[in-house]
Amino acid sequence: MNAGQQHLLDLYRAAQRGEAAPPAPGTHAVRTAREIQQWHHFRAVVTAPVDRLPSRIRRAVRSAATALLRRETGAAGARDGAPARLSS
Repeated sequence: MNAGQQHLLDLYRAAQRGEAAPPAPGTHAVRTAREIQQWHHFRAVVTAPVDRLPSRIRRAVRSAATALLRRETGAAGARDGAPARLSS
């Protein structure tokens, strides 16, 4: 069964059940890309500035730097060659 035949069968089933007709073959990818683009635009408008990508990157860098500084501080206080513990 090819895509056209499957589409006709799906149209028939949808008509029998009183549902909306499925999209024609080949148009679904275009519609999906458009929907994804609209979703990203919506998220950019609705998302608070603190949660946007640059802020998330800045937060991740800050937390990584803090963890490294804690590790170095803990390594200075380690005894007998034991690995340093991360403090929380």
